[in-house]
Amino acid sequence: MSQVLALTAHDLTQLPSKRDEDWRWTDLRGLIRQPLELSRDVGTIQEGGPFKGLAGDEIVIANGRLNWWPEDDLSDGLELACHASPDAPIMAEKLPMAALAARHPDSEIPVNILSFTGGKTNLASVRFVSRAEGTAHHVRFGVVVKAGVKATLLESYEGTGWDSFTNVLVEFFLERGASIERIVVTDEVPTSVSVSTAEVHMAEDSAFNQTVLTSGAKRQRIETRVTHPGHGAKVRMDGAYLLSDKRHSDITTMVVHDGVDGTTEQLTKGVVRDQARGIFQGRIVVSEGADRTDARMGHHALILSERAEVDAKPELLIHADDVQCAHGNTIGALDEAAIFYARQRGIPDTQARAMLTEAFIGEVIDRIGHEGARDAARAWAARRLGGY
Repeated sequence: MSQVLALTAHDLTQLPSKRDEDWRWTDLRGLIRQPLELSRDVGTIQEGGPFKGLAGDEIVIANGRLNWWPEDDLSDGLELACHASPDAPIMAEKLPMAALAARHPDSEIPVNILSFTGGKTNLASVRFVSRAEGTAHHVRFGVVVKAGVKATLLESYEGTGWDSFTNVLVEFFLERGASIERIVVTDEVPTSVSVSTAEVHMAEDSAFNQTVLTSGAKRQRIETRVTHPGHGAKVRMDGAYLLSDKRHSDITTMVVHDGVDGTTEQLTKGVVRDQARGIFQGRIVVSEGADRTDARMGHHALILSERAEVDAKPELLIHADDVQCAHGNTIGALDEAAIFYARQRGIPDTQARAMLTEAFIGEVIDRIGHEGARDAARAWAARRLGGY
């Protein structure tokens, strides 16, 4: 692969900065000031990750390259293909990191495309693994769900290398009547920079359900943009962030309703402590003529230390009349009365705080539809709350 696929001096000028309204809390240009070499290839990655054992069909992308997959043993109902010269992302002009992940000045990045075709298996795991140190890599991955197919995608971001930069673009295409549940878990080192951008293109009567669970990084942004056609299509987008030390996480979402009779439901919760910073930016746009839209958004966060920070910006932009839309946002601390109540019953203070925090985050996890993924999400949360 060409050296131009790393992060070049030209690319640095394309990075978003705090001058960009949607990136004002996640400044990349001010953080990355020197070009980074292309991450090297690594040996075969063994089975693992937060969803180990849940999906027989596991695809590993390591340091930007297709590393391992079942090849000829993919289950009936799944297909994996590579497009060597894909078109530019549909939302490239609106998503600078998606454009960077897909196309460099002198070359194009191939896209691996996973298709759920409706056979016996509609469950797959995709692991984006970074074992790079002081280098950069980009990934472009496509997901197609055929008409009437109900699919589940288990997606993980696993970083073990220090001072690396990872930029991933995932493009979803849902045909009429298709549905997918996307569960995303991140586990990255505290010095890495990681950006994941998802474009979601839906057809009528389709459903996109998403849960993002993250513990942050030095700089991390997980962005999802959905084109909502209405006409019976449904979206559920949830998220939870558990941040400590100096970790940073930015969950940004945008749903644009372009047709009548569409629904969107969104719930994000976060817990931050030490000097961590959590960011939530959620925007729902109801276009003119998208009547009878039902859209609801909620963001709620707990701040457990004085130097931790949460920045939240929920938005509703409504250009239609006959709609039901609402949003809510709360940021606070643990209920001291509830802690006192628990201590009166013999529960130690630390354990009481952990129990309340786990219950707070649990509302998001309980909405995961896939039972195995729900259990894995609970285990993920328990590990990160162990120190709370």
